[in-house]
Amino acid sequence: MMKKSKELGVRIILDFVPNHSSDECEWFIKSAARDPEYKDYYIWHPGKIVNGSRTVPNNWVSVFRGSAWEWHEGRQEYYLHQFHKKQPDFNFRNPKVREAMNEILRFWLRKGIDGFRVDAIYHAFEVAPDAEGNYPDEPRNDWTDDPDDYGYLHHIYTVDQPETPHLVYEWRKLLDDFRKENGGDERILMVETWSPINIVMEYYGNATAEGAQIPFNFQMISYLWNDSDAYHYAILINEWLNMMPAGRTANWVVGNHDKNRVGTRFGADRIDMFNMLLLTLPGCSITYNGEEIGMTDVWISWEETVDPQACNGHEDGYEYRSRDPARTPFQWSDEKNSGFSDGDKTWLPVSPNYKMENLKRQRGIARSHLNVFKELQNLRHEETLREGSTEVKAFSHDVLGVKRSLANDYTYITLMNIFDSQQVVNLNDAFKNLPAEFEYVVLSDKSIRRKGDKVASSRIELLPKEAVVLRSIVKV
Repeated sequence: MMKKSKELGVRIILDFVPNHSSDECEWFIKSAARDPEYKDYYIWHPGKIVNGSRTVPNNWVSVFRGSAWEWHEGRQEYYLHQFHKKQPDFNFRNPKVREAMNEILRFWLRKGIDGFRVDAIYHAFEVAPDAEGNYPDEPRNDWTDDPDDYGYLHHIYTVDQPETPHLVYEWRKLLDDFRKENGGDERILMVETWSPINIVMEYYGNATAEGAQIPFNFQMISYLWNDSDAYHYAILINEWLNMMPAGRTANWVVGNHDKNRVGTRFGADRIDMFNMLLLTLPGCSITYNGEEIGMTDVWISWEETVDPQACNGHEDGYEYRSRDPARTPFQWSDEKNSGFSDGDKTWLPVSPNYKMENLKRQRGIARSHLNVFKELQNLRHEETLREGSTEVKAFSHDVLGVKRSLANDYTYITLMNIFDSQQVVNLNDAFKNLPAEFEYVVLSDKSIRRKGDKVASSRIELLPKEAVVLRSIVKV
């Protein structure tokens, strides 16, 4: 697979999950048996004796509900699992674990992998135990009254520990050293952290160490809502650009496997709008599979639900907890199982709309989500979109504008009319030094214009929820 991908010019990034292993992993089995080499590979604790009975070491709660501690009959101790009980957490304070993880990275680098998407990195370290080997309780949160819910506690000891970014710095050095020794292009680290923005910025690196090239920017996926106005968009985007360390690369995420799909969260009539925004902002755009063809959530019954985040609770409220609706099979065609599988059954049911909404059909529709997405991808090869400066401004409550400009090259403007009323904008109200005329280069299916149509920068009409990309007629 790696050989063929190189021939096609496709780079493969591996999903790397360092926080935990399976409880069926050989390392965990040996650790549970107190093998001298592996006994401290995981977080173990004998528990507390309360009123003559043994109980969990503290009040820590799993992301997937309930106690984060599970009793192991063989070892006669509890082990920590911040996620499912079949996913015991590694002990990253053990140097042997750190080196084992380093060797995993080297193994895949030798196979030809071009980088790693690092899962849930902010969970890697917990607070160090005290002199007696105990861990403190986390303080109560006021988000919920359900003690089994992850939101019941304020997680100050189990995520975002100060050692965690430095772990990423070590891995970046490992990747850079591998390149020095073996040649080739830069290997990439993408790290998943749902942390406050000031902490996310630490993952880029510091004055003495390089970090991840792409610490995931979850600002828009976390803090944009269906009713967010253009000012809200501009604030979130500019906050990232302003806080990002000099010389680093921005990245943008609107959809992923943990959230409802873009078309469901914001409306199917805004799918092209979000793809235009994502793909004309500077830096790296990160697209969750299916968003390029505008897939939407699929209702999954309780009986068909497989997400542990939902299954670990009661049927009541499972739809709120489940991530399965955004994880259904990719809709390739109108064939059996949407062309995803020729089996009798798929892991999750296929969307009932796959006959009409699929990649094969969209290839033949000029302004389908797929073809708009392809046009945007092609546009990203333009020098202005690769190297140009960026201004993001709200023209009004309804309209957001993104200006990309580069000396002696074309200027591009992305316009989004977020809501349901027709709008007229003068580009000069928000941006300076614009030429008098632009042309349409990418249009959503809501547009009545055609590609190549000319428009004055002083008056641009936007239909409800219309989004367009404009290019200056002349280089400026």
